[in-house]
Order: sequence, then structure tokens, then C-alpha cells
Amino acid sequence: MLKVELEEEKKEIVNRYRKLLRKAKPVMKDGDAKIIRKAFNVALKAHEGMRRKSGELYIFHPLNVAIICVQEIGLGATSIISALLHDVVEDTDITLADIKHMFGDKVAMIIDGLTKIKGAFDKDASQQAENFRKMILTLSEDVRVILIKLADRLHNMRTLSSLSPEKRLKIASETSYIFSPLAHRLGLYAIKTELEDLCLKYTDNDVYKMVTSKINDTKDNRNKFIRNFIKPIRSEIDRLGHNYEIIGRPKSVFSIWQKMQKQNVPFEQIYDLFAIRIIADVSYELEKSICWQIYSMVTDAYQPNPDRLRDWVSIPKANGYESLHTTVMSEKGQWVEVQIRTKRMDEIAEKGYAAHWKYKDTKSRVKSDMGLEHWLENLREVLDQKNGSATEFVDNFKSNLYSDEVFTFTPKGDLVTLPKGATALDFAFHIHTQVGTSCIGAKANQKLVPLNYKLRNGDQIEVLTSSKQRPNEDWLKSVVTSKAKSKIRDSFKEEVKVMIKGGKEIVKRKFKQMKIDFDQENISKLTEFFDLKIPSDLFQHVGAGKIDHIEIKKFRPVKKDLAKRFFKRILSPISEKRIQKSTDKKNINQLLIGEDLNKVDYILAQCCRPISGDDVFAFVTINEGIKIHRNNCTNAPELIASHGYRILKARWSTTREGSFLVGLKIIGTDRIGIISDLSNVISSELKVNMQSMSLNTNNGIFEGMIELYVGHTSHLDRLMDKVEKISGVVKLTRYN
Repeated sequence: MLKVELEEEKKEIVNRYRKLLRKAKPVMKDGDAKIIRKAFNVALKAHEGMRRKSGELYIFHPLNVAIICVQEIGLGATSIISALLHDVVEDTDITLADIKHMFGDKVAMIIDGLTKIKGAFDKDASQQAENFRKMILTLSEDVRVILIKLADRLHNMRTLSSLSPEKRLKIASETSYIFSPLAHRLGLYAIKTELEDLCLKYTDNDVYKMVTSKINDTKDNRNKFIRNFIKPIRSEIDRLGHNYEIIGRPKSVFSIWQKMQKQNVPFEQIYDLFAIRIIADVSYELEKSICWQIYSMVTDAYQPNPDRLRDWVSIPKANGYESLHTTVMSEKGQWVEVQIRTKRMDEIAEKGYAAHWKYKDTKSRVKSDMGLEHWLENLREVLDQKNGSATEFVDNFKSNLYSDEVFTFTPKGDLVTLPKGATALDFAFHIHTQVGTSCIGAKANQKLVPLNYKLRNGDQIEVLTSSKQRPNEDWLKSVVTSKAKSKIRDSFKEEVKVMIKGGKEIVKRKFKQMKIDFDQENISKLTEFFDLKIPSDLFQHVGAGKIDHIEIKKFRPVKKDLAKRFFKRILSPISEKRIQKSTDKKNINQLLIGEDLNKVDYILAQCCRPISGDDVFAFVTINEGIKIHRNNCTNAPELIASHGYRILKARWSTTREGSFLVGLKIIGTDRIGIISDLSNVISSELKVNMQSMSLNTNNGIFEGMIELYVGHTSHLDRLMDKVEKISGVVKLTRYN
């Protein structure tokens, strides 16, 4: 590298360090600058000569993570020091003991937590889950570990373009599966939004570019609309005599795409593409009254939709979010979402959990802060369960990350906040484990209701109990909270263990009678034979008498030679070389779809139905060989994040020929001859073999499904282009 370039890099290191100090100035105390400088020097020396995949000096990464921590999350000196040092134990000769000696126990604990997290997704599914459980355990000990990890992940996502497509897909899938929901749960909306957009960019770039382009194309019209919309509101708020600001901004790329998918409409038909945010700068004591005064002014100027009022000022969300939301009709007949909040609320909404500490000294302790403490307390309770599957824990934890809330009351009038969809049984376990395990029913507003009654806002719940009641497995279908699921499983775990042990012995005896080897392959095949997920489910069903012993006799064992040959060819390094003997060393782990593959079979996943030309990856299943999935398959994030060790690179052979079944959804205006025109274009003009076509008409609009065979995505693109030009066709989309 040229001397001039090295000098420029040194200047840039100094510039970024100075930027960090400028951003950190409001949170620094006496002596902090000195210890931050020490941490910077240690990191600079430790990472000396190291570069990232992009080619830039490695030290820029910890510097940028530290800047994100202070600028975008609002963390203090301890977090800045930890961010600067977050990779030194993992990647250099510096030990945790060295960190403890130089910077103390607290920094060492945070660095230890960050080091454990780093490899959390590089193992098999159960090991990944166990590592993730450890990661969440560090959250319950010190939330800064996760906040710094989110800053680290955000910077990695921002610089993802320098990695290979396969690595980009893996990291983006992990991020969308765990880190985006986690950012949401901690109230880091700005970071959550950016992570979601970046995930979409790397998992479905065509969609990302399309939505981004349309947002940019409509920018001038949108800004003009916003200026006109806020004029009558601004003149009224001015009379209050407080400082305030009004911001109009488009929704995120990811949220707009989600709306398009859920509503099955194009970009142009999404009515709430942007939101107006009104932020008042007032003291804590005036917050509630000012928010409602502004709400009154907005709804006096524009007609509100009464079903769209959301009051998170009186009762904040569990992650601390406070705001008033309403949707009003503009003079042009367009619905507009308006968010009303104070400066304190806005900072908490953007920076989440970390911002709460700034407001600890307000006269009334903020309710939203209590909500976060309550969530962490519940988290600790779940983590205290020493038994149980780590994978189960991750599933339970994740299922509660994105949940909305329902607000209920005890007979004494105490507020109980639970996830939306929670039941009377969830309520009982929330009160106390013993109340939950002995629950026989409940009263909602003085009326008897069953255990699975779904709670509604404002319900007053009285739990009915009996000392004779015992939980059963069906209770798991009646609860949604992690705490309830964990306690229910604990209560009948011993009984299940006995069933599993007995069932296993029964299957073993039956296999011996049938002269079948009692091994993993045959057990897995028998589990699949009875449409169950895992062997323990099989043994439990047998032990409980749910599976008749005679039914087991209908089972046919695995053909050993074929199975052995299959996995040997797929998984052994020798076969990888044989499969790719015509490719270079870089592609040695890549599966080339369409080539002979030494007679190794693969199937196209039905969940996304890939065709030649789609961006794809291969997934090695336990019992069904290799499955080919599209990169943008709805199951891809979970498969890649949870089972990365079973993912193979894949691409289509240039010589690949064949027919692939594709489904198309079509919408249009009904007219005489539309079916004939569709058939002529598809079958006669384009010579495409059509398997089926069904259309339904209602009030002059038709919707239908067409299934046909194509050879390649380019073939499909030409076909769709032709069909879309048929008179009356409004929309044509590919579906899985």
C-alpha cells in the first residue's frame, strides 16, 4: 500500500476517535476521557495490521460500534470502553484477565458476554439455541451486553456488501430472525427499522430497489402534501406557547413491503406511506395534558378514524414506548397517521431502554421504565428453569418479542399487562405459579369463562382454583406467554419422562420382533411415519397408548445401502471434490443443480417452488435428502439462522433444461373472452403447457390462479410481460 494511503488512514483514525469524543461529551464524567483513551490505545495496538474483508483497517469497526452506542443508543463511558474492546479477546492475544486488570470487573463481564455471543450462530441447531440462551442470560445480568451487540450487528449490516453472497444471506437471515425482533423488544425502533431494511436489501434486493425507487419518485409530491397538511395544525399548536417540531417521514422500505404483501396491493395503493410526528418540548408534569390538547387540535382540523386511536401515553407499551397515535382523513381524501409525543417520549422511542436512565430522576418514576423492568424480571424467571430444551426456550422467547399487549385488571384493580392473545390461564400464571397450576377456570367481568378465554382490554379477571387440579399437555395450546409455557412444561415433565422411557422400551421390543435395527435412522423414519416431529414425541405417544402397537408393524425400515450412499456423497469432503471436479477450488462446496451429482438426488422445496434462474440455496434435511429453496423463501431466514451447518451453496447448471411448475395469481376486470385470450396467449402464442386455470368473478372483478410449466425465470418474465398486456389484466404475481 502507498505511503500516502497509510497516512490518510491514520488521519481518518484520529478523525473518527475525535468524533467519538464529541458525541460522548454529554454523557462523560470526570476521568472518563482518560479511561476511554486508554481503551482506544489498547484496541489500536491489539488490532494493529488487521483489516476487514472490505480492506479497511479493523480499528474502524470498534470505533464505529462505539459511536453507534453513544450517538444512536445513548450509552455511557463503560459501554464506549466495552465497544472499543469488544473483539480483542476473541481476535487477539489479550485475555479476559488482562481486560479485568486494566479496566475492572464490569467491563470484563460485558466483554465476556460479547465474546460468548460472537459464535452463537455457528453451531448446530441445539448448540446455537444454547448459545443464544447464554446470550439472553447476559441481557438479564446487564442489558448493555445486548445493546452493544446490536450496535455491532448494525455496523456489520451496514458494511455487509464486502462479503460473499452466501455470507451476506446467512448474516441477514440471522439478523431478521433474532436481532431485529430483539431491537424492537428493547424499544430501539430506529435500529430495528434500519436492520429490517438492510435485511430486505440482502435477502431480496430486487424488491428493496423497487420500493426504494418508488419512495424516491414520490418524494416531491409527498413533501408538498405534508406541508399543506400541517398548516392548519401548526397555527393551532403555536397558541400553546411551547417549543415543538413537526416531522413528516415515509414508512420504512420493509414496512411498506410488508403492507404490500399483507394487503396484496401494489405500492400505489398503500394509503399510509408516511406518518406525521408532532414532538412537544415540555416538562414531565405537562406531558399528558399537552399530548391530548394537540390530539384535540389535530382531530378538530381533520376527521379521525375512531378505530385507529392508540393511547400509549396513559398505559405505555412494555418496551417503554409512549405516544398517542391517530389516523385522520386529509382534505384530499387520504388517510394520514399522526403520532403525538414529547421530546422525552421521542428519545425513548428512538433509543429504547438506554434512554430510560436519563429520566430516572423525574418526580414520578416513568411507568414505561417499570414495564421494561417487569419484562426483564419475567425473562430471569424463564432463564431460571434449569431443565428444558434450549431450542424450546428460543422459540418461546422469540414468540414474545413482537407481541402487542392487552391491559387487564385483578379483582383489586391492579393493572396486569400481557401479550395480545393471552388467555385466562396466562393471567393465572402471571399472578403466581401455584395459582396457574391449580387453575380450573376464571371469571371475566363476573362471568364464568374457560381456561383458553382470550383476554380483552379492560377485563377484570378473577382466577378460580382447586387443589385437585393438575396441568396437562393440552394446556400448552391455551397459553402464549413464555412464563406459562415454561411452568406448565415443568409441572408434567416428570410424567412425560416416564412415558418416553416406557415408549422407547416398547418400540425397542417391537423392532426386535420385526428384525429391524433400533438405530437413529429407523427411529427417525418411524417418527415421520406417524407424522410426528421428533423421536421423543414418538416414544411419548407410544408410552401413553396413543399409538397402537399393531400400527408399528406397518412400518417399513430404511434401506441402509441407499441412505448410507446418499449421505456419504453429500457430506464427505471426497464426494464434494467428485461432485465439483469440473469447478475450481472456490466452488468446491457448491451444489450445481442439473448435473448428474453422481446420482445424488435433490428435490425442489414446495414452500417456494424454485425454478431455473432463481437465486437458490440447498438445505440437507434429515430424511428427505437435499431440498432446493429460493433465497427469498419465507422459511429461509429460520433455516439459515437455525441450521447454518446444513446449508450448501447452490446454483443452476447452464445446461439445465426441464419444466418447472409455477403458480401465478391474476386479478383484473371481467369481460367476455378474457379466458379465451389468456389461453391463446399462454398456450398458442407462447407454447406454454398449462396445468390448470381457475377464475372467480365478483362485481365485475375476477381473481384467479394459473399453474403452468416454464423452463427458466427469463421464460417466466416474458410470459408475465405478455399476459399483463392483455386487456383487463390489472395485476399478475407469482405465488409459492
